[in-house]
Amino acid sequence: MRVSIVVVTYESAAALEALLPALARELADGDELIVVDNASTDGSADAARAAGARVIANPANAGFAAACNQGAAAATGDLLVFLNPDSVPEPGFREAIAAPLGGGFDAWMGLVLDGDRINTSGGVVHFTAIAWAGQAGEPAAAAPAQPREVGFLSGACLAIPAATWRSLGGFDPAFFMYHEDVDLSLRLRLRGARLGVAPAARVDHDYAFAKGAAKWRLLERNRWATLLRTYPAPLLAALAPALLALELALWPAALAGGWGRAKALATADVVRALPRLLAQRRAIQATRRVGARAFADGLTAELSSPYLGAAARSPLLRAALRAYWRAVLALLGR
Repeated sequence: MRVSIVVVTYESAAALEALLPALARELADGDELIVVDNASTDGSADAARAAGARVIANPANAGFAAACNQGAAAATGDLLVFLNPDSVPEPGFREAIAAPLGGGFDAWMGLVLDGDRINTSGGVVHFTAIAWAGQAGEPAAAAPAQPREVGFLSGACLAIPAATWRSLGGFDPAFFMYHEDVDLSLRLRLRGARLGVAPAARVDHDYAFAKGAAKWRLLERNRWATLLRTYPAPLLAALAPALLALELALWPAALAGGWGRAKALATADVVRALPRLLAQRRAIQATRRVGARAFADGLTAELSSPYLGAAARSPLLRAALRAYWRAVLALLGR
């Protein structure tokens, strides 16, 4: 199997100093490294060329999603592997990420570490489409030892057969960045695909959790785009009260947190995009091969992310969410 590794860079020259030598030690004959540079000014593209990568240099920042699509379109390998530029694969990564996984997974991800801690062992998707990194912050020793199914595949280290990627059309470039991996994963689930983590394929990700106004806008806009594009109609109908309640709760939280304007801009983005999103929804739902209940089984009522704040740790809220989700699943039936 030939592997095409795609790395999207933006002002990433310092990170590439660690990534490129590590990749050079891993690539096998016939593999390729494609770097898509989003108009960096720090020499990222030159560093990639010097390391022997095939470089696609964009004249402007096209965003992570569109740049990944560009790299995948240029790839000739059987397996596409998307890696963040600030990640470093551990020895044996290439062999582990390309090996067939037990359990019949259709797409998978590596185990993403941050030093001696887990960055993500597999994404988690709440039924409101809020998504986060599974086991984030836990000791690396707590990571799964065997492949297991996950809610979504992290774009930090995502592996997918090239034919599967092309059949999906890749990421939606309108997402720009954030949540595009969740959307792709849920589109795979609609087709009955199984998503897993390959814990032997390890990368060390230099990750820092931070949110600014621009990130909040993109996260909220893209969360709603994912909901509208991928959730089957019966599930959306059953979740309507919860989604309304979340909106009513988010507005005061956004205003108190200083990102009220970002929330307003995200809402306006979704309203303007509705005709496009609904057209995309019709096309995506036409590919659905599983029922609403089977799709819902990949979601959770739990709020296990350490980044969701004190409200998420409320026993009353947790109990209410679990009860609501049980009712939704019962309504959807088997």
